[in-house]
Amino acid sequence: MKKIKIAIIGGGTGLAVLSRGLKNYPVDISAIVSVADDGGSTGIIRDQIDMPAPGDIRNVMSALSEVETKLEHLFTYRFKKDEISGHSLGNLMLAAMYDISGDFATAVSELSKILNVKGTVIPSTNVSPKLAARMIDDSIIIGESYIPKVQKEIKEMYLIPTNIDATPAAVEAILEADIIVLGPGSLYTSIIPNLLPKGIAEAVAESTGIKVYVSNLLEQPGETMGMSAYDHLYAIEKHLKTRVIDYVILNEQDVYEEMADTYKNRGVQIIRSERDKLEAHGVSVITDDDLIIVDEERVVRHNNEKLAEIIYDIVIDQTETLKY
Repeated sequence: MKKIKIAIIGGGTGLAVLSRGLKNYPVDISAIVSVADDGGSTGIIRDQIDMPAPGDIRNVMSALSEVETKLEHLFTYRFKKDEISGHSLGNLMLAAMYDISGDFATAVSELSKILNVKGTVIPSTNVSPKLAARMIDDSIIIGESYIPKVQKEIKEMYLIPTNIDATPAAVEAILEADIIVLGPGSLYTSIIPNLLPKGIAEAVAESTGIKVYVSNLLEQPGETMGMSAYDHLYAIEKHLKTRVIDYVILNEQDVYEEMADTYKNRGVQIIRSERDKLEAHGVSVITDDDLIIVDEERVVRHNNEKLAEIIYDIVIDQTETLKY
């Protein structure tokens, strides 16, 4: 029996949500994760060891681990003493494995075996890039953590250096996938950075797998204020340099009144779908009343179980010739 191969592409928080849902299905998961983060513990480790950012990788590994509950507390535990103050144990473990192996992709693979990770976690590139954005006024902002702070409309994203190669395993996972899922996650600082290493965009275009974009639920200050789900899709395909997305999964429920005041105080709105533009663009739109959750603290998030169910149903419906 052939297992469905799913390649999921994005950043740590969004992919962790999706991973938690998908790992309960009989699928082979390859999570391709951005390594351009430069903030907090991740940024300090990058500067001191000159390695790709471990933070998002850590989050996805934790979500895919068979011992997730215990591992999550351990991985996210931050020390409060001297030189290691502020560092999470997960970041330090990845740094140690990198120091031992001398290769980041190998470090991720070896630690995944130790932690009994269900699936394969793959850095999108095996080096340590800087993320850069060209803004609407043609100014260039360098650094993932600095880009949202300027509060300007983003025109285009780059990696520095610009000729960075994708991790071979990431390209292979995309080419072999029955379904490729982009998101959820920060559009310009989590999803698009994965599409920039040489070989990724070409692999997505060449792949015969179904291509799905999972739209975020809320606008993100400094990145996507005022942008609709259609605008998100347009930005992704602009960086892919081709129109390839088959499905967009999005929310159309209005939960604004239920949202925490911290969102409202920052002017954050629920992302508009602009379904008519999406359908005119040639993509199929999928939504569900249960896709969005507002928890007891009025935090808005995806229902990972419903999201995984939708994705699994897409690939089953569209791959009738395969036996699973």
